[in-house]
Amino acid sequence: MKALAIHGKEDIRWEDREVPAPGDGEVRLRVNYVGICGSDLHYYFHGANGEYTIREPLTPGHELSGVVDLDPSGRLASGTPVTVHPARYGPSIPGLEDRPHLRPGGDYFGSAAANPHRQGGASEFLIVEEQMVRVLPENLPLERAALAEPLAVAIHAVSLADGVAGKRVLVIGAGPIGLLVVAAAVHAGAGVVGASDVRTEPLERAQALGATEVSLVGRDTIDDESYDVVFECSGVGVALTQAVRAARRAGTIVQVGMLPNADIGVNLAPMLAKELTIRGAFRFSTEIDDAVRMLAESDALDSVVSHVIPASDAVQAFELARDSSASAKVLLSL
Repeated sequence: MKALAIHGKEDIRWEDREVPAPGDGEVRLRVNYVGICGSDLHYYFHGANGEYTIREPLTPGHELSGVVDLDPSGRLASGTPVTVHPARYGPSIPGLEDRPHLRPGGDYFGSAAANPHRQGGASEFLIVEEQMVRVLPENLPLERAALAEPLAVAIHAVSLADGVAGKRVLVIGAGPIGLLVVAAAVHAGAGVVGASDVRTEPLERAQALGATEVSLVGRDTIDDESYDVVFECSGVGVALTQAVRAARRAGTIVQVGMLPNADIGVNLAPMLAKELTIRGAFRFSTEIDDAVRMLAESDALDSVVSHVIPASDAVQAFELARDSSASAKVLLSL
């Protein structure tokens, strides 16, 4: 079989591997699609994602769909369409009973956080633990199903705002996650959804998903205190400053974008007088099940997938995925 492996900065290879055999409690999948995420881009272009550096060849990918190839238990028939919850949680600790994704000691597909690394899904065949498998509805195409993991991130972020129904919502950064936050906020009944970005193309995509107010950075001005809830999805310090300004008094900011692991310039002074709530959003818990249901409801999110490229052309795919003017979500086909 073939699998992708990142060996270091701008060094990704389409390699031969042995076909793995599933053990007890495991299922072998035939992977069809893998989405390229921001963390994958960091691993490829920088050889590291934040503080996590590649120390051995890393197969990327935690957004995936495919079919069951072999389930030794016989529970899942060969050819059953599935997606995967890519997390294994650490041991239960007091206070985090309802937030298993925050427990220390867990891992995630396609991550260099641990050594040896947790290998990801950009492989023709993949072994997963049976509790990670999510069977897909018959009406959900595999290509769209590859959005389940990032949509779960977006749904989780929206849930952290403690209700957006009828509220004015701003999404800063209309990349793939920002677009899915727009869709999740609309689905959750937001009264108005606005979007802000440094490029026009992402804003056009956000409008197609239900954003009715768009702001181009450098051209348009977002009024202070004009939104009840702000989702910061760019991971840029100046955008968090903008979020603090845009949020109304007693409003909520949810930080979705991955901020750099460094001292950065952010002006949080207005948060005091406005008594803002700022919350971090980290992955998700059970929301992948909500994401699968939402994806099965309609084809509205098909537009988030802008390109499907063979995994053997990974260099081209990664170059395209980091250009937000040219692409939204780029999928690798295997």
